[in-house]
Amino acid sequence: MTVKVVLRKAGGVDCVGVQPMTVEHPRKGEVRIRVVYAGINFADLLMRMGFYQPRPDYPFTPGYEVSGTVDAIGEDVTGFAVGQRVVAAMRNGGQASFVNVTERRVILLPNDIPLDVAAATPVTYLTAHHMLHHLGHLESEHSVLVHGGAGGVGTAALQLCKWAGVTKIWATSSKGKHHVLTSYGARPIDRHKEDFGSVIKNETGGRGVDHILDPIGGEHLRKSLSTLAEGGRLYTYGLSAAAPTGKRSLLKALLALRKTPKFDPLRLMTRNRGVFGVHMGTWSNETVMHQQLERIMTGIQEGHLSPVIDRIFDASEVQAAHQHIHDAKNIGKVLLRFHDDEGSERGADNAA
Repeated sequence: MTVKVVLRKAGGVDCVGVQPMTVEHPRKGEVRIRVVYAGINFADLLMRMGFYQPRPDYPFTPGYEVSGTVDAIGEDVTGFAVGQRVVAAMRNGGQASFVNVTERRVILLPNDIPLDVAAATPVTYLTAHHMLHHLGHLESEHSVLVHGGAGGVGTAALQLCKWAGVTKIWATSSKGKHHVLTSYGARPIDRHKEDFGSVIKNETGGRGVDHILDPIGGEHLRKSLSTLAEGGRLYTYGLSAAAPTGKRSLLKALLALRKTPKFDPLRLMTRNRGVFGVHMGTWSNETVMHQQLERIMTGIQEGHLSPVIDRIFDASEVQAAHQHIHDAKNIGKVLLRFHDDEGSERGADNAA
């Protein structure tokens, strides 16, 4: 059966499931993709819980990234043919057996990049690359702190740092994931037992670091800002502090929002620091996105980048996938599978 994931309302993991879908013909300028893999990200969980914007009105289908094969092409589409292997970055709606995407958000896959690797790429690597390179102009002599270094964006950022020749890298995670951080040349910081601000200050002689990637938000963001070096850049791209478990808690969300710093432009000027808010789902310059995604694919082909896939769930297991990420069990990327590469649909059982 052809299915799509649906977030029915704001709440816990029981508010997400799969249901049958109608396959629509692509419109002018669109490519229809038979989805094999779709990425699942923490942003999807936050949208399910009602803590993330922008999002469509409930019920809706989430999903920012897919890989698969071209199934049909709309009017005026050039450069694509039915059966070609592709990867696409979407504004939403990717977690479905078939999706229609504007051709400007689709790129052809080299034969040596598997579909699962491709699906693990757009959100995590685009987000990390956009922060470090497009916004941050990362150079080899810079220093970097990556929060959540063992997650999808975290492992992507660490690999990009290594590719750029950066040697001064710190990353936070639970102690059980420190082996992942050290494998990419980072100095691990135990997020449960160590104060990252003190570690950075001590190990940089009080200078701080040039780049900090923070998906946590809340009070954590304030400490990150204070850990920046002169001329440093802080990138905020999530609010996991608002959803520490799979249960929806408005109180915890409100507390996280209340503790989020209000950035004072004068203070930022006098201290020569910058703050970027990053959400690739709302980034509208598709030319820049396309260029970055092509560079990332080149990095994969040349062996500089290697997407870390933690686990692949069938579409029907989407609730378990959400809980798996909530419980911080993943190292790297979590994917949903909608078709086998050979052609059969997945996830038709247990329709929502």
